[in-house]
Amino acid sequence: MPTPKSVVISSAGIGSRLGLGLTKALLQINGRSLISWQLDLFKDVQDLRIVVGFQANDIIEEVLKYRSDAVFVFNHLYFETKTGASFYLGAKDAGEEIIEWDGDLLVHPDDVKTILETPGEFICYSDITSEDAVYCKTDEQGNVLAFSRENGDYEWTGPACIRKEHLTYSSNNVFNIFERVLPMKGIKVRAYDIDTYSDYKRVSEIIKHW
Repeated sequence: MPTPKSVVISSAGIGSRLGLGLTKALLQINGRSLISWQLDLFKDVQDLRIVVGFQANDIIEEVLKYRSDAVFVFNHLYFETKTGASFYLGAKDAGEEIIEWDGDLLVHPDDVKTILETPGEFICYSDITSEDAVYCKTDEQGNVLAFSRENGDYEWTGPACIRKEHLTYSSNNVFNIFERVLPMKGIKVRAYDIDTYSDYKRVSEIIKHW
């Protein structure tokens, strides 16, 4: 049964920290592009929107191998803006509840199912694994109270879901959009993003066991 939520994948960035000269969406992970792994997870999502910028034509060509009905949205200012701008552009014409998904993020399939089936707004977080993390501060019920660069209970990884009425523009990061409407329900997930080459190698090993 199709999920009623829209999903926006932000894949406009250049992936400069990875150092491979390739947008992260097209990274080969165990013989397949990263975005093809993501598209598998969203096969039941009816309204799927992909924000492109750097190497846009290559991403579009890759996506169309798997999803002919995906909606492509351009962030022409991808050199000057961050994921907050890409998410806003992809979400502003989407449905009433929109799930944000970074183009470098893979989440365990069981947790993706939970994300797609959870009603209302929420923010996902994981155990702290990154050296340069954005942290989530939570209460005893697991609700997210604040984001922090200094410390917190968990690591903000995305994804997250917001209602369109709460959507605002930010040229910075996605969490800057969500922090305006905190507190919000939290969901702990097994999430892995790819910022560095060591992340890339680690994720390649992890998903072998999915």
